[in-house]
Amino acid sequence: MHWTNRREKFRAYLAGDRCFHPGSVFDAISARVAEDVGFEVGMFAGSVGSLSVLGSPDDIVLTLTEFAGQAYRINRAGQLPLIVDADHGYGNALNVKRTVEELETAGVAMLTIEDTELPKAFGTVGTTRLISIEEGVGKMKAALEGRQDPSLVVAGRSSAAGVTGIDDAIARTKAYEAAGVDCMFLAGIQTRDELEAISSAVSIPLMLGSTPDEMRDLDYLATQRVRFALQGHKPIMASIKAVYDTLKALREGADPKNLEGASADLQNQVTRGDDFKRWKKDYLS
Repeated sequence: MHWTNRREKFRAYLAGDRCFHPGSVFDAISARVAEDVGFEVGMFAGSVGSLSVLGSPDDIVLTLTEFAGQAYRINRAGQLPLIVDADHGYGNALNVKRTVEELETAGVAMLTIEDTELPKAFGTVGTTRLISIEEGVGKMKAALEGRQDPSLVVAGRSSAAGVTGIDDAIARTKAYEAAGVDCMFLAGIQTRDELEAISSAVSIPLMLGSTPDEMRDLDYLATQRVRFALQGHKPIMASIKAVYDTLKALREGADPKNLEGASADLQNQVTRGDDFKRWKKDYLS
């Protein structure tokens, strides 16, 4: 499939002066719903991948092949530019290069590589540790080396603000910017002062993870060059609850006709049923 158009659209958002909430997606149907209701971009997180592919918590047991495969299924379902959280790149800098190659092939518009030490080493459970800035720079350079389509956005990511402090977060963001990344995903930012300190130290666009209430003003975030701000991953949590509640009710004897579900019209919409009807008429009649 041809991915460049959606990547160019994403680059226009990145270069613009607005901040957007990406729609959190986890499969083909959720991606189509996000596109249909008007989200400009989608977000497929590593934690969401662990849930949707393995039914596992976010303990970095998902493989690159599994993650890239699900990203591809999401991308082929529509035209929504997709951000993916590629965690630590599934290994060292050479693995990062391979990660970029696979995710570029899968059609993503932007991927993030973080500098958290993952998976957790023996004896470090319950703590969060970061790799050195030098190793982080090596990963960013390897990620850029792995990119073949120049319209693909390669972003650094760091949780330093909440782990080692704002000064280290600034140092890491500046180092990754110097290495050539297109954007920086900042996790753990808690105050406007923290955001402004980082924003004033670099010139690349920024992306934020979940933030306190005072940080959720899109107009304010836009002034700090924040182009994307996450809202958590409620859609997959809502899906889990809906499936659980429905199956539990059926197991306990509920009449299926009394349970709420997707209407025929909504199911037809998200499965692109009218397209299939036309194709069957054109090619099978």
